[in-house]
Amino acid sequence: MAKGVFWVVGFFAVCMAGVLFLSNLTETRADIQFDNEPFIGEEAAPVSIVEFGDYKCPVCKDFNDSFFPMIDEELVQTGKAKFYFMNYSFINVDSNRSAQFAEAVFQALGSDRFWEFHHLMYEKQPSDLSFEQVDLYTNDFLKETLAEIATEEEVASVMAVVEAEGSMSAWEKDTETAKQLGVSGTPTLFVNGKEFKGNSFEDLVDMVDEEAADAE
Repeated sequence: MAKGVFWVVGFFAVCMAGVLFLSNLTETRADIQFDNEPFIGEEAAPVSIVEFGDYKCPVCKDFNDSFFPMIDEELVQTGKAKFYFMNYSFINVDSNRSAQFAEAVFQALGSDRFWEFHHLMYEKQPSDLSFEQVDLYTNDFLKETLAEIATEEEVASVMAVVEAEGSMSAWEKDTETAKQLGVSGTPTLFVNGKEFKGNSFEDLVDMVDEEAADAE
């Protein structure tokens, strides 16, 4: 898929909740708190990219499958940026449940297992997914999905967090952050606290390069 086209598949899907990524880059900068948030990349990287996403959003799946690898290769692995994920789970109860479960994976097993689970969730997203369908991402389904990449002991440790609702505060923090930033759909990206509103991968690279230059 050409890099000049960003989120083409499903661009006007319901989960976008409005027209995103079509105007110039905003100058408004927010103070986003990244403490205890999962990320990949070098901690000392000068630029922080954060995606607000929903595991039940098909456009988020397209982003994860098609564009995240380019971001990882060209921006994260080069040391220009680190990449965070924060939940904006707004579609229905499946969104909330899967987000809270993923937070439990991060809390119990750490960053590496979180990212494995994160990508696997999008890999297992049905191609005929319906927003009206509920109880697709049940705790049993989520547990079975985690078991594909984790040991029985690791799964048990995550389930203990889930059953104690130990990941609720982290999920609530993400939700409140998204609301404060005015996030209206997924996926939405922020670069060093500035919302990305470009329409191509090159626009994102340019924005990251500008932020990196400012940090020097």
